[in-house]
Amino acid sequence: MQTLHQFQNAFEQYLQENRFEWHPKELYEPANYILSIGGKRLRPVVLLVAHYLFDDDFKRSLPAAAAVEVFHNFTLVHDDIMDAAPLRRGLPTVHHKYGLNAGILSGDVMLVLAYDQLLKTQSPLNGEILSAFTRMAIEVCEGQQMDMNFEQQSDVKIEEYLEMITLKTAVLVATALKMGALIGGASAEDAAHLYEFGKNLGIAFQLQDDILDAFGDPKKVGKKAGGDIAQNKKTFLYLKALEKAPTELADNLKRFFAGTTQIDEETKITEVLSIFRVLGVEEWANDLKEQYWKLSLNSLGKVKTRPGRGQILEKFAEALMNRDF
Repeated sequence: MQTLHQFQNAFEQYLQENRFEWHPKELYEPANYILSIGGKRLRPVVLLVAHYLFDDDFKRSLPAAAAVEVFHNFTLVHDDIMDAAPLRRGLPTVHHKYGLNAGILSGDVMLVLAYDQLLKTQSPLNGEILSAFTRMAIEVCEGQQMDMNFEQQSDVKIEEYLEMITLKTAVLVATALKMGALIGGASAEDAAHLYEFGKNLGIAFQLQDDILDAFGDPKKVGKKAGGDIAQNKKTFLYLKALEKAPTELADNLKRFFAGTTQIDEETKITEVLSIFRVLGVEEWANDLKEQYWKLSLNSLGKVKTRPGRGQILEKFAEALMNRDF
């Protein structure tokens, strides 16, 4: 029986052996940098585990796992540019370290490199896998655009926010699981159950990220507290606060997020977090996270795997939901 540590080690070794050591180095060095500074490796690991649920030779899915991780990091490079973020995983973002133009171009080539890795996958279902990956890539961009649109909207609904994080975050986890399962020989039904497991897990994962951004320890999270507030991100916490707040408090929140108050960023974050605490929105967010967590486990329970192997995914998901970073 494989352990999560073994899946992670196998992936890290593959990533190291397939570094982009090509010319011009100014194009590929930023890509290697963002891939080398860590991260949870959630998406490639769950892809490998999904393969292993049905077939021992999970290393056949390493190129697909790399495709997913390279694509994910491509989105981070461009997201950081759009958000003007100085830090990623506690280190300088690509555009801060190498410059804005390098960030844009290196991000572009990472998208192409993700497809290059995907084409190395050996499976009779390559067409279906490529189609799933492409659909996911489009949906992630749609989610990012929705996120950007929300910055200009004053009437964002919680249901719209959940749709946005489904597209921007959850479908990538879901598709990684589906791809790994298909390469491993799963039935279409089992691959669909794993997709639903991953989608609901991804939503719960993003809600946990929202909570940690506001209330987590910056030293563990790797970025300053209240980053979403500073960027006027209309997360679940903000939207629930508006829903629950009396009129005066709600109007204050709207002014903070509209940028019409004459206060500095640190004061804004402090004031907004104070409102969040008064209204108890962290508890509401945790309750919603638990609902999606239970939905994900329900889907996982429907997957027909070899005895005991589904527990690997369940333990991994539990670790994600209990994290404080």
